[in-house]
Amino acid sequence: MAVIGAGIMGADHARLLASEVPGVKLEVICDADETRARAVADLHGANHVSTDPLSVIADKAIDAVLIAAPDRFHAELTLAAIAAGKPVLCEKPLSPEKKECLAILAAEEKAGKRLVQVGFMRRFDPSYVEVKSILNAGTLGRAMMFHCIHRNVSAPSNFEGHMAISSSAPHEFDIARWMLDADFTSVTVYRPGGVKAVPGAALFMVLETAAGQLVNIEVNNNAAYGYDVRGEVVGEKGTASLRSPINAETNAALQNLTSYAADWRPRFEEAYRRQNIAWVQSISSGKPAGANAWDGYWATLTAEAGIQALSSKQTVAISAVPKPKFYAA
Repeated sequence: MAVIGAGIMGADHARLLASEVPGVKLEVICDADETRARAVADLHGANHVSTDPLSVIADKAIDAVLIAAPDRFHAELTLAAIAAGKPVLCEKPLSPEKKECLAILAAEEKAGKRLVQVGFMRRFDPSYVEVKSILNAGTLGRAMMFHCIHRNVSAPSNFEGHMAISSSAPHEFDIARWMLDADFTSVTVYRPGGVKAVPGAALFMVLETAAGQLVNIEVNNNAAYGYDVRGEVVGEKGTASLRSPINAETNAALQNLTSYAADWRPRFEEAYRRQNIAWVQSISSGKPAGANAWDGYWATLTAEAGIQALSSKQTVAISAVPKPKFYAA
């Protein structure tokens, strides 16, 4: 296995692959910063480091590649992995641009084998999995709405308004499609007025599905108090809500307290672990797992429509190319 990208996500993936995923030999850590690559490699027992991702992908000693490089390189590196016939787990987004996603779809179909898994790890999170199981069992009747909340402590210094849609919301876009088994047809984006924080850091989106369901998404990148993800499915017969894992609570000084993490990693630690195990198992079995390239295309398509809706202040229709038979379930 090779990990391309030794930043926060790449280092975390290297740790999981080295210590939590059976059957993996961590061979190469690749990063533009060789010193950073070496630090991650030494920490997690990788044999080699590199600053050339394309040569790593082409290396015959590498069986599979995990891409955690900056977003703008995802498409190029994924296409290289497909050309080399190697399974690839690409962190979201598959690409920031739908035209590049379409190129990946075409390349994978031409290769004749499903090689791409996209890192929408929430599909493996126990809370989302249980809510979907309840929905599929018919306990709630037909799903009518899905409420989603995605809050971060603070927006980064380079934050721009559209990034709440292009960077934060794609996890919600994917998990809502997966939860409801329906594609989106339109998106409207609202920005609260009178906010003095980073412009666009807080947004509210409303999407409609082809089945007539409604999805609302609050993205708040300046929530201040902690990392917090919530969700509730509303059905005709009842509701089901996510429960975040809480390991302890404190009773002291006339207060009952639970803590929030500073970022997404503690909240979705188990989801990442299960995702990576499922990916490696899918390589051995030949049976794809998790989100595929078609799902990656849909997340980017929805994000592009959302950015258009934000700038135009109008509802924007979402229209996809016909789904290739290659990606049929």
